[in-house]
Amino acid sequence: MLSNGKLSRRTKVLYGAGDIGFALTDTTIGVLFAIFLTDVVGLSPSLAAAAVFIGRSSDYINDPLIGYLTDRTRTRWGRRRPFLLFGFLPFALAFAALWWKPPIASQLGLVIYYALAYVLYDAAATFVYMPYFALTPELTPDYDERTSLTSYRMAFSIIGGLIAFTVPLMVIGSMRPENAGRVATTGLFLGLLAALPLLLAFLGTRERPEYMQRAQPAFKDSLRAAARNRPFVFAAGIFLFTWTAIEIIQAMLLYFLKYRMNLESESDLVAATVFIAALLTLPFWEWASRRWDKRIAYIAGMLFLSAVMITLIVVSPDWGLGLVFALAALAGVGVGAVHVLPWSMIPDAVEWDELASGERHEGIFYSLVTLFRKIASSISLPLVLLVLDWSGYVSNAAEQSPTAVRAIRIMIGPVPSVFLCAGIIFAIFYPLGRERHAQVRAELARRQSQGPVAD
Repeated sequence: MLSNGKLSRRTKVLYGAGDIGFALTDTTIGVLFAIFLTDVVGLSPSLAAAAVFIGRSSDYINDPLIGYLTDRTRTRWGRRRPFLLFGFLPFALAFAALWWKPPIASQLGLVIYYALAYVLYDAAATFVYMPYFALTPELTPDYDERTSLTSYRMAFSIIGGLIAFTVPLMVIGSMRPENAGRVATTGLFLGLLAALPLLLAFLGTRERPEYMQRAQPAFKDSLRAAARNRPFVFAAGIFLFTWTAIEIIQAMLLYFLKYRMNLESESDLVAATVFIAALLTLPFWEWASRRWDKRIAYIAGMLFLSAVMITLIVVSPDWGLGLVFALAALAGVGVGAVHVLPWSMIPDAVEWDELASGERHEGIFYSLVTLFRKIASSISLPLVLLVLDWSGYVSNAAEQSPTAVRAIRIMIGPVPSVFLCAGIIFAIFYPLGRERHAQVRAELARRQSQGPVAD
């Protein structure tokens, strides 16, 4: 930690590197898990939806509990960092279990296996990523420095997403039953690759000691604090609607390229274009949040992304590969905003709460944010699969029915745009801008100058 709340570049890089793993696993699941269950395992879309929904929604309780636990953890390594050290290997192995096709013949048996595997993975993931996210407000109190720290993290996040979109498809080839062994091997490799950066985050960060010295409120009090915190409520709504849209887009992209655009063999290049454009535009979105405000920058980014996604309803195969790459690059501009701006609002809400209550609840706040991400996933993946089932989708069919193709077009274009617009509405009423946050920080500094917080 440098003067005035500034962080060294080393700290930003090593902390940010940890998000490669979470982006890699989350994006791989978002992009490939649905089509893996339908086109490799052979589950019907409705049963695949049941497995995902059971596995995802049953994990809702983990996030608040782990957040509550990390708020009260006291070790020589801090409150959050020990979870990274002891949780990285279970995280890798649980992820690998999702991509194994067990020797089970019955559809019901497969649903049970993948639901349980999803529960196991979510529990292991919560154990590491919730404490990791909660480190952000504890590394620096500076408004713009947090945006910068989040930008570093999101740069690595986008790199992880880029790997998830390209490497598995290069290794596996096509998502078909005969490639189940390749899928399992790739899942194990990606799990290990995702877990190792957590050690870098453990080694490269130090928690601010003053936060460990504070007495912690009861669990119910923490939940009440979150409910009363207007900036957090609106930021959480922004987060939920934005990531629900992104989860739907991720889940539908391969279906869209394979069955609408006849571009399955180019899907890795199209996806790479999205993430490269997102990575290149991260500095722009950081600049925009400094020049305008996080809220205004978010609204501009989501309007742009929504406009791009709506155009996909009219895109047809005869438009040509060049236009597809152009649209992918434009979508990447909006995806860059998604990765920076919603996340950077959460730490500011933590300090709003500290000003109002005299306490800090980072663990609970970030646990609720990760819970909303899980809700987004538990809504989007089953929704995608159920719509495919209702439309008459047939896995690995040489040509889908017009109804199925229409459903794919609607699900990748207009539906995510609706969720993005809902996020924009929440952003319009988000109450914590740059000037108000500066006032919050000034008042907190005044209180701290009067003496330490009593236990």
